[in-house]
Amino acid sequence: MTVNTDITTIETPAALAEHIEQLIKIEPRFAPVYSKVGVPDLRRNSGGFEQLMRAMVGQQLSVAAARSIWNKLDTAGLTTLEAIVAADDETLKANGLSRQKSRYVRSLAEHNIDFAALAEMSDEAVIATLTAVTGIGRWTAEMYLLFSLGRADVLAVDDLAIKEGAKQLLELDERPTPKQFRELTQSWSPHRSAASLLLWAYYGWLKNKEALPV
Repeated sequence: MTVNTDITTIETPAALAEHIEQLIKIEPRFAPVYSKVGVPDLRRNSGGFEQLMRAMVGQQLSVAAARSIWNKLDTAGLTTLEAIVAADDETLKANGLSRQKSRYVRSLAEHNIDFAALAEMSDEAVIATLTAVTGIGRWTAEMYLLFSLGRADVLAVDDLAIKEGAKQLLELDERPTPKQFRELTQSWSPHRSAASLLLWAYYGWLKNKEALPV
């Protein structure tokens, strides 16, 4: 396989700080955000089948409900590709998976993704590979790019928190549509992952500010 030399990743907080500094040169309105939130957590994970399955299990559930179901599946040894292939529908249902979620995780197993190969693929190729799985949309694929592969230029334009953060940052009257968001932030490339992480942190800062007593 040919190695893609155009791939840029962010592996350390120091590297993230460098991307943020470059981003601020492009978009100075990030400077006060950075002074408030500092260098965000990279939130890196090891990726792979288990990471994507966990994302599927958690879709449209509260954090507590998703954790409870995942713990049940983990205890039953049902978090690997091999285990999903071997399990029948009743076993998956008994351990908390709805019919739809069972279909999703079976699709993930059937695709038998070469997760090591994803590290050498372009962002769009990774997204195409992952979204071929039933139950994985672009947002989930982008989260994998950001947090499992550490890619440096990913802006999650469908993420509610990021859109709200951008609305405040850019002083917009309403949250941008994904199309508007892409157009407004094209100049932030190749530092859009830093922008995503800052906007998530900024959204959290805004929510905490609102919760403080007057």
